[in-house]
Amino acid sequence: MATPATAQEIVSAKTNADEAKQDPASQPTLADPSREAQQRVVKIYGAGGLTGLEAYQSGFFVSPDGHIATAWSYVLDVEPVVVLDDGRRFESEIVGFQPSLDLAVLKIDASDLPYFTVSKETDVTWGDPILAVSNLFGIASGDEPASVMQGIIASISPLDARRGTFKTTYRGPVLVLDLIANNPGAAGGAVVDVSGNLVGMLGKELRDSATGVWLNYALPASELRSVIGDIISGKVTSVASSEEPMLPRERSHNLETLGLILVPNVLESTPAFVDAVVPGGPAASVDVRPDDLILLLNGQRVKSQASLIEMLRRIDRRDNVELTVQRDTEILPLSVQPK
Repeated sequence: MATPATAQEIVSAKTNADEAKQDPASQPTLADPSREAQQRVVKIYGAGGLTGLEAYQSGFFVSPDGHIATAWSYVLDVEPVVVLDDGRRFESEIVGFQPSLDLAVLKIDASDLPYFTVSKETDVTWGDPILAVSNLFGIASGDEPASVMQGIIASISPLDARRGTFKTTYRGPVLVLDLIANNPGAAGGAVVDVSGNLVGMLGKELRDSATGVWLNYALPASELRSVIGDIISGKVTSVASSEEPMLPRERSHNLETLGLILVPNVLESTPAFVDAVVPGGPAASVDVRPDDLILLLNGQRVKSQASLIEMLRRIDRRDNVELTVQRDTEILPLSVQPK
C-alpha cells in the first residue's frame, strides 16, 4: 500500500509546479511554428488600386523552387510582384490557375526556399487550434513578417450549403475559422496547425448579402493538393502558348466569327467582358450572355481583350473554340462551333 504523502512533500510538489508555470522555457510556445510559417508566406502585389480594390494579397511556397499557391483574384490580372519574408522582391509568372477552386500557382526565379508540404488529407477537426498567416491590410510591405492570428476551427462545412447567401466560385468543404482572418490582403494566406503544418489557404472575402455578416474561412489543403501538383508538373496549364503561328486574318477566328461584342476597350488591360451577343451567332447558340467574363480560351488564360484577339488569330476558323466563362459565381465551359 502506498505511503501517504507528508504535508512537506505536498508543499514541495506544489512549489515545483508553480515554478514550472513561471518558467517560460518549460511552457509550450507557438513562436517557432509561427516564425517558420511566416518564412513560407509571401506578399503579392498586382492589379487593383481603383474604386476600393486592394492591389495586394498573400501566398505561400509549395516547392523549394519558387512555386507559390495563392487565391485566384483580380490582383492576378497582371503578372504580380512577390515580396519574400526577408524583403527580396521578384517578378513572378502565373503558371496556371483553377477558377472553380479559387486557386492560382505563381513561379519566381529562386531556389532552396522554405515551403509547405501540401498533404493528401486535412488532419484537423472542429475545435483544433490554428494559426492564420497573411499580409492582411498590407501591413508588411518589405522585410516585415506577415501577420499571425491565433484561433480555432469552428466547423468544417460544405460551402454550397450557403448557396445564394455567400457567393463564390468555390463550392467544396471549407474550414470555418473562429477568428477575423478574411480581411483585405489575407486571401491566399496560409492556415497552419500548432505544429506548423499547412491545413488550408485563406479564401477571399465573403459576406452574407442579406445580413452583411462576414464569413472567415479557409480552403482545406487536401482540396488543393492534386491541382497544385498538376499545375507544377505541367499536366494542367493556363499559360498562353506562342508556339502556334499567327494565321492570315481570312483563315483565323475573330470576335465576328464567334458572334461576340466585348465591352469598350478603354484600359491597357481591359478584361474580356461580353457586352452583347450577336443573335443567331455561334456564341448565342451555346448561351454565351452579356456580362460573362471570358477566363480561358482553349484552356489558356485570357489576360485582356487584346490577348483574346491575339489568341483567336492562332485558331483556324473552321475549328471549335472552347471558352471558360465566369457568370456571377458560376464557372462555365462552353464549346463554340463555327458556322
